[in-house]
Amino acid sequence: MDLAPLFLSLKVAFLATVITFLTGLPTAWGLLRLRRFKKFLDGLFTLPLVLPPTVVGFGLLVLLGKNRFLGGLLAQADIHLVFTPTAAVMAAAAAAFPLMYRTARGAFEQIDENILAAARTLGLSEWRIFLSLALPVSRPGVLAGVVLAFARAMGEFGATIMVAGNIPGRTQTVPIKIYSVMQAGDTETALGWAAAISALAFICLVALNLLTPAHRGNS
Repeated sequence: MDLAPLFLSLKVAFLATVITFLTGLPTAWGLLRLRRFKKFLDGLFTLPLVLPPTVVGFGLLVLLGKNRFLGGLLAQADIHLVFTPTAAVMAAAAAAFPLMYRTARGAFEQIDENILAAARTLGLSEWRIFLSLALPVSRPGVLAGVVLAFARAMGEFGATIMVAGNIPGRTQTVPIKIYSVMQAGDTETALGWAAAISALAFICLVALNLLTPAHRGNS
């Protein structure tokens, strides 16, 4: 069995998770500090979670197309992202971002505001509070967001096939491989790949349960 789709899926999921970690956490923290437009921005950041993946992929395709503003600027610099592994990473990151953002926001909201106020009275900047206080206190929730984002990125199909295509050995991830072999009528191969990605997803869920502390009520 050619394992290229598996290795590509893991690579894409890892890079997409890094991107969502570096963007989702500061976004969640910054949004909690806002006083205006908070609900509007929250809806905007969460939107990819409820949109059909093909719509997310179409949006990226419009954004990065060579006849569009951003895509045109990149093309002038001889940078072409559509139908490349980079496009697969961007699609996976766009799909996984809301999970990282929402999970991190929920974790940050659990922090006692009195602790944050005390840190501010000591003269700590918001960035210092975020790094030295909010992240350590919210570690279980943040790690849960990492696991969820990785699992979502690994299973991304609709947005990926729209913006990265189905190029064997280049952009063909496991979900796209399953689609391709099913289109060819090879149910046995599709079953093998489906079992493999299901096992990886199950491992992610077990890791999520281990990272999330159990809440026990008093009996």
